[in-house]
Amino acid sequence: QVQLVESGGGLVQAGGSLRLSCAPSGRTLRNYAMGWFRQAPGKEREFVASISWITYYADSVKGRFTISRDNANDTVYLQMNSLKPEDTAVYYCAADRNPRAFITAPYGLDYWGEGTLVTVSS
Repeated sequence: QVQLVESGGGLVQAGGSLRLSCAPSGRTLRNYAMGWFRQAPGKEREFVASISWITYYADSVKGRFTISRDNANDTVYLQMNSLKPEDTAVYYCAADRNPRAFITAPYGLDYWGEGTLVTVSS
């Protein structure tokens, strides 16, 4: 069993930056495909970015967000730049046991974190 723990959320002004981290407990993430998702109040959970054999981004964050992984620290990051108020949401990381999975939607994933809140003020 893998437990995912997100951190790095907080309050930031529009145009600012945050870096989210996702670290596991119980098992390494090195052999998993990983994704970041977000859910704003009253909205469905949506895809943000994923990393496996390729990195992939939602159009709404392309050019502003960067997903990466540090295998030495067994951590996956989401660097968020040029933040906008519409980026306000709870951000979740998720893992797929298939290391070559192409994650683009919040379905069929094996593990989820509990989320970290990002609030962008205007």
